[in-house]
Amino acid sequence: MNSAVPETELREQLFRDNAEYRRLAEEHHSYDIQLESLNSKHFLSEEEQLQEKTLKKKKLLLKDQMYLMVQKIRKEMEAS
Repeated sequence: MNSAVPETELREQLFRDNAEYRRLAEEHHSYDIQLESLNSKHFLSEEEQLQEKTLKKKKLLLKDQMYLMVQKIRKEMEAS
């Protein structure tokens, strides 16, 4: 493979072959579901608002970690 490999294909490959990436993706999805549940409410208590902010931050951190893994595999592929 070369650098022309689409990022979606690299993510799919990592999800299939890398347990850590898969764990991060599943956790990201779990946070997404929790956020959807909170967003379906018409009113959020202060505790729920804090939970929403925390979930968004955690979700973003996971996304950043997954992005770094994609970039690492892309570099490895370019080097070979």
